[in-house]
Amino acid sequence: MTRETSLFSGRPSELLGKQIAGYRIEKEIGRGGMAVVYRARDLRLERTVALKLLAPELARNDTFRRRFTHESRAAAAIDHPHIVPVFEAGETDGVLYIAMRYVVGSDLRHLLDREGPLSPTTTLRIAAQVASALDAAHDHGLVHRDVKPGNILVARGTDSDHPEHAYLTDFGLTKKSLSLTGFTTVGQFVGTLDYVAPEQISGRPVDARCDVYGFACVVYEILAGHPPFRRDDDMALLWAHQYDEAPPLTEARPDLAPQADPVLAKALAKSPDDRYPSCLAFVAALRAATAGGVPAVGHTPTRAGREPGEERPKPPPRWAEPVFTQRT
Repeated sequence: MTRETSLFSGRPSELLGKQIAGYRIEKEIGRGGMAVVYRARDLRLERTVALKLLAPELARNDTFRRRFTHESRAAAAIDHPHIVPVFEAGETDGVLYIAMRYVVGSDLRHLLDREGPLSPTTTLRIAAQVASALDAAHDHGLVHRDVKPGNILVARGTDSDHPEHAYLTDFGLTKKSLSLTGFTTVGQFVGTLDYVAPEQISGRPVDARCDVYGFACVVYEILAGHPPFRRDDDMALLWAHQYDEAPPLTEARPDLAPQADPVLAKALAKSPDDRYPSCLAFVAALRAATAGGVPAVGHTPTRAGREPGEERPKPPPRWAEPVFTQRT
């Protein structure tokens, strides 16, 4: 086994205490098919970071390496309070790596598994923050392509008006490159089955509206307690995303205003042209629907705090305590 393979596929304990590109590995915090994420210590600046190591075979593809450099620079250039900052990206010993801010908190997947569906007020607070992050990325020409609860981190907020602080992480630094360099094949796509847009499944070109769909699947799950489509096998799930209508949200949450159903239906439209033009536009429509009104023309939420007339948030719940697991 070569060194570059061991960096990625070795047992977690083998890397503990090792130094990679100026970072000392402390603990594995996430693992996926194409990357492993570690909590690490930046020895130059004496700070804790999340260090993501990509699979060695990716570094051997010249086209991928060029796109990785371009996209990591684009992601690092985004300065947004709800996007996990990228500190550095590079290559060492044949392995590509990305160093990001280490966020102490819980990811949304862990939160939903523990708490179940969230209240509309909490949902809208978190959704507004994630939506602003996605729209900011789109303004920089980046499409996430894999919006899911595991890629949304929820940390303790600053005060009772802002009990949570949400971060969007794991941008498509590799996902766009994978789809353009032969690492995906016919019938495969980059994304997570419960939240993948129809155009991703069929191999059509994707843009920001792909993220509107995935984000809408996440918001549906936050409120309903499950994703919009539940099927017995993967092929049936892929078919549902492409051809089936999602059950009305109010079937799972009869306490919500019926106006919420057409809002989710529009965000989950099969054709990108029929969806909301931005994630914030979707959140604005959902906020108005849950309040029993209609959104003002051109209005989108710009912050995660209280809107006029909105109930005052409760103190931070127990799930806001640091129970963080970084997903790949």
